[in-house]
Amino acid sequence: MKTHFKYYILILFFLIGLQSYTQQEAQYTQYMYNTLSINPAYAGSRDGLTLTALYRNQWIGVGGAPETQTLTFDTPLGNLSNSGIGVSIVNDKIGPIQETYFDIDYSYTMLISKKGKLAFGLKAGGHLLNIDFETLNEYSSNDVLIDDNIDNKFSPNFGLGAFYYTNNFYLGLSAPNILETKHFDKSADDTNGFTSLASERINLYLISGYVFQLNPNLKFKPAGLVKLVTGAPLQVDISTNFLIKEKLTLGLAYRWGSGVSAQAAYRIKQSFLLGFAYDWEPSSLGATQFNAGSYELVLRVELFNKRKIVYPRFF
Repeated sequence: MKTHFKYYILILFFLIGLQSYTQQEAQYTQYMYNTLSINPAYAGSRDGLTLTALYRNQWIGVGGAPETQTLTFDTPLGNLSNSGIGVSIVNDKIGPIQETYFDIDYSYTMLISKKGKLAFGLKAGGHLLNIDFETLNEYSSNDVLIDDNIDNKFSPNFGLGAFYYTNNFYLGLSAPNILETKHFDKSADDTNGFTSLASERINLYLISGYVFQLNPNLKFKPAGLVKLVTGAPLQVDISTNFLIKEKLTLGLAYRWGSGVSAQAAYRIKQSFLLGFAYDWEPSSLGATQFNAGSYELVLRVELFNKRKIVYPRFF
């Protein structure tokens, strides 16, 4: 892959953002540290045992606001240097709804140039759905639409992904959940006349980033994520970070039509990375006195890394 092509990919994210006039909330602000949860082809790409934990609390002060916990684990698969395996668990809660996703990820990587690798990944697993209607303020036991709670309803799923990367560039495309699971199914002769009230739709992710060496102690790290869901607004995230002396990362991010974020990360020794992000929405919701913004914490631990030289990777 030629260098100028990498620049075109990064420019593409900005052009898409300028042409998008709708918004959708993202699951993660620090997506560059949490790639396995959305792209199975990432498994094993860091050449060592990697554990990543993320916690997100959105719209602080708003009752029933989204709250997310993510735990991922991945590693190269033994002597099979071209294969990687991982596990990802995501727990997402909003209001009375709680969903827990658990998946096994597998990747196969090919060396396609002196510096570039192309990986293909498969994600397989499922999720549990819980809905407690009794927690709703306007809950009525006589409502035919919500007459029963849902407890640990299991739905299988699988996903696909591709991930190209070098020492300082990456580009990924993925669909982590292919099956469109429907909830609240009713028969055709139901008196209410509906067949489904909710469904899990396919999410497509395009993610990319690059590291520019400005001087021996400073690197510039732009990154972007585009998320497309059928029937929902296009989501575009752009982040710009600076890596100082391979230790401290500081930057800003912008989610088109939604909000801005401040990001910081610090590498503790070589094996531990601790990151923090704070989001603020310049909207009617963000201006309310009960919304104190959103925050996100991430911890990444790396062990048994096979690389003798540490490259300026932040993905």
